[in-house]
Amino acid sequence: MKVQSSKSKVQSSKSKVQSLRMMLLLLTAYCLLLTASNAHAMHISEGILPLNWALLWFVFAAPFVAYGLYRLKKLSLVDPSFKALVGLMAAVVFIISCMPIPVPTAGTCSHPCGTAISGILVGPAISVLVAAVALLIQALFIAHGGLSTWGANIVSMGIMGSFAGFLTFRALRSMRISLAISGFMAGLLADWATYFTTSVELASGIKGESSFMPLFWKILIAFIPTQLPLGILEGAMTAGMVVLLYKKRPDLLVKMKVLKPEEVL
Repeated sequence: MKVQSSKSKVQSSKSKVQSLRMMLLLLTAYCLLLTASNAHAMHISEGILPLNWALLWFVFAAPFVAYGLYRLKKLSLVDPSFKALVGLMAAVVFIISCMPIPVPTAGTCSHPCGTAISGILVGPAISVLVAAVALLIQALFIAHGGLSTWGANIVSMGIMGSFAGFLTFRALRSMRISLAISGFMAGLLADWATYFTTSVELASGIKGESSFMPLFWKILIAFIPTQLPLGILEGAMTAGMVVLLYKKRPDLLVKMKVLKPEEVL
């Protein structure tokens, strides 16, 4: 009887992950169709940053990626199905962040990031790891971003995006703000935090003998025409995913500690 009970729990867990996978992939595929465009180099491109700045961002990003690996291993020991969820989130982030809109004056591109939803669902530490994997695959196989700028892109999209989204969502939920609004603001601020950080990285790396602030403002302003609507789009996408999961599988949100049991009707 115990063996059968254990098997039924495993099968139930697998079916839950498969159900979540289908819902998220369908929604992200729909969003991808709405925003599809020709491929261009995105994130911070290869060779944009000097070696010293590229190394600095690698050093900054490394502890976060290492902690993400530690958290993944720890949580996977408790729930083996958690790895499948993390793999799914890596695919979601990869798809969402493959929607580039060129910003000619900034030396890079604007695009949604997807790290708000991954930060909310699997936590910011593992979301950094998810973003790092997605960014590495993009740099290696589709020439989006670069290997020398991988650390800088992890910092802007992975670290800043994940923590901004996660902290915004948790702060608003603690004030009893609705899931839809909390998800929207999490996606919006995660996206804008990513591009604020990207502007800092670009201005720091390419300023040469010039002053930092004038170049920083120039790059930040260059992002506004594309990033303002994209931030709103990412907010809507994040809110849609969270609300969809609440309507279809609220038990998964409880399991991932996005909601408390008493918050589920």
